[in-house]
Amino acid sequence: MSVYFFTTTSPEETMTFSKKLAAYLQPGDVITLEGDLGAGKTTFVKGLAKGLNITRNVNSPTFTIIKEYQGKMPLYHMDVYRMEESDEDLGFEEYFSGSGITVVEWPQFIKDFLPEALLKITIKHTGENARKIQLEPIGSHFENLCKEIIQ
Repeated sequence: MSVYFFTTTSPEETMTFSKKLAAYLQPGDVITLEGDLGAGKTTFVKGLAKGLNITRNVNSPTFTIIKEYQGKMPLYHMDVYRMEESDEDLGFEEYFSGSGITVVEWPQFIKDFLPEALLKITIKHTGENARKIQLEPIGSHFENLCKEIIQ
């Protein structure tokens, strides 16, 4: 399994990178998104939303668990941090195999529900505005996708 890295130096660059990524995504694709508070996870999702022609304001679904946005494909943004103490299935499979793109923050709390093929993304602070974005593709579709966008 390969691991790919991309470095950004501003929130705008992070959004540009994730907007580019959106062009390669297909219905049913799942992205897990990890990073410390303030690492830029929501900024990353905002770029994905722009790439999917979503005009609605994107913010963290911390208190609602799942937010749905409509664009050229639906974007399902999940923050499952509050699921840490729960084994409850909120219909994740319907999202994961649906007609949109699913982004899951704090994926370790629902790991038993995640599909086998997904793109694991980790964002780390490397400076005040600088970020190191690590992409770990799981499955050939995501491996090919990473080769395309990291050139």
